[in-house]
Amino acid sequence: MVWHAACTMGGMDTLISPHIITRRKRKTVIVVAALLATLSLTAWAINRAVSPSVDASNVSIATVHSGSIANTINASGIVIPVHEELVSSPIQTRVAKVHAKLGQQVQAGELLLELDSRTIQLAVDSIKEQLAQQENRILALTLEMEQKRKQLLSAIELLQLDLEASRVRLSRNQTLRKAGGVSAEDLLTSELNVKRNEIQLRQHHEQLDDNKRVTNSNIEGARLQKSILQKQLAEQQQLLAQTQVRAPFGGMLTWLLADEGASVATGQLVAKVSELNNYKVEASLSDFHARALSAGQQVLVEQGNVKLKGEVQTVLPEIQNGTVKLLVTLAEPHHAILRNKLRVEVNIITEQKQHTLLADYGPAFNGRGPQDIFVVRDGIARKTTLNIGASDGKAVEILSGARAGDQLIISDTSRYKERDSVRVAQ
Repeated sequence: MVWHAACTMGGMDTLISPHIITRRKRKTVIVVAALLATLSLTAWAINRAVSPSVDASNVSIATVHSGSIANTINASGIVIPVHEELVSSPIQTRVAKVHAKLGQQVQAGELLLELDSRTIQLAVDSIKEQLAQQENRILALTLEMEQKRKQLLSAIELLQLDLEASRVRLSRNQTLRKAGGVSAEDLLTSELNVKRNEIQLRQHHEQLDDNKRVTNSNIEGARLQKSILQKQLAEQQQLLAQTQVRAPFGGMLTWLLADEGASVATGQLVAKVSELNNYKVEASLSDFHARALSAGQQVLVEQGNVKLKGEVQTVLPEIQNGTVKLLVTLAEPHHAILRNKLRVEVNIITEQKQHTLLADYGPAFNGRGPQDIFVVRDGIARKTTLNIGASDGKAVEILSGARAGDQLIISDTSRYKERDSVRVAQ
């Protein structure tokens, strides 16, 4: 090892060993590297704090693609028979006897139950008695009119004879008066007798007409009363027949008042028969969608993996408790999966689009319009405003803000709503 030293008047300079210089440089490099590492670690920690990460396995990510979509409104539905008839009690009575069982198949006209008909039977008997009285009255009036007619006709015949005789007597007296054979007084008497007979004959003819008119009026009144009673009898007999509760058509007995002796009010439901293997759907949804609904809209009814096409038959006008109802006819109303009261999912198609950008539906979407959705590119999910269009409950339409191939976080991202970006760890 060589040492060099030099002395000057102002002091002494010493040459430093190269080993020391190298060691000092190494320390400097280590310090700088440690500083850089600290800065990097600090930046990484800040980045972790500012832009949190999310595990890709913990979120749902959908890829934007091109396709077709039908904008749908979801509703809950229940399967009901196309043809269903309610049978009600015609009177206030009680159940006398039950002949059928709930749930059984019945034929048209089959006796289901009997209602107590004693009250109606008494009414029927009373009306029949009144009808008999009216018939007797009509007969009596007819006989009376005929008897009076005969009496008046006999009297008229006698008066006609008297009139003829008085006319003959008058003619003879008029001849004798010319010859002075009778007095003027006898001639006047003959003339008055003729006039008297003529008046009596006219009065009897008028009496005959009056009697006929009055009696016919009384008979018509009796016939009118008879007609009214006949209508009442027909109504009571119809009610009597309705106490024999029968199936209006062939089908299934879906409701029955099966308690013998139970009281029944007028108009109360006692039986319900539904047509077999022919169904439609009654759907219910929020009245928020009422304006978007109309008859003729296409419908997709789902039950498990089965999907049935249908059409809105009518939108019921009444809204109850914020709910609107509509009836849906099915393209396959006899499908084997359909059962009375079966609950189904109803998707009402209000709009259809072809060749548009789509993404799978998820909680991140909220209806239509501009929405902030996280778009994943290069491992970073950045909040991006997308314009959302139609939705069918399984996919949504992307009107703007993304392109085909982009990946979107479609699961709930509300915990990151204050962040502009989130790292996605694979």
